Amino acid sequence: ADRMRPEDVGLSSDMPFFRNRDAPATEGTPAITHTTIYKSEKFSMVLFFLPTNAVIPLHNHPGMTVFNKLLIGSMHAKSYDWADPDDPPNESDASSADGQLRLAQLVVDDVFTAPCDTSVLFPTAGGNMHRFRAVAPSAFLDILGPPYSIEEDRDCTYYTDIPYSEHHMTSNELIGNEQEGRRLAWLKEVEMPRDLKMC
Repeated sequence: ADRMRPEDVGLSSDMPFFRNRDAPATEGTPAITHTTIYKSEKFSMVLFFLPTNAVIPLHNHPGMTVFNKLLIGSMHAKSYDWADPDDPPNESDASSADGQLRLAQLVVDDVFTAPCDTSVLFPTAGGNMHRFRAVAPSAFLDILGPPYSIEEDRDCTYYTDIPYSEHHMTSNELIGNEQEGRRLAWLKEVEMPRDLKMC
């Protein structure tokens, strides 16, 4: 995948979609387009097209390994792994406005510009929960193994991230340099954002 080029999937940075960097902002949330180019029980290959400022919200890939290859453009990626993969969400405050929170560790918070290396997300490492925002019109390929399957409990969950310092839990409290060094946040499950437009 590191050697893959846009031309390998019929794309070129000369296409009008990718050249249109200075187009005026559209009303509302930019729509994201995707197309599945291969799918089997073992893996799927999906191309995503994001206009400038389009956002794929913070979401997960449960029990899946994902190869993500940015082919054209520039994207900001922010990703997390669970701080303790075996620790369930904290339910002590489940009836409050905060709902169920789970501690996560920031893995990536950076801008990537094609051409760049492939990122690999593992079921419990590498930034399994992640968000993408297109800095410029972008296309990327996801190879997901195994693919999403509601029947096999591999459905997409969306999250919002809350800075660690903004929520004080009575248990599992981390202090001082350990908290700062690991760049922690609380993740809370949310419904699929209503303004998410995926075509």
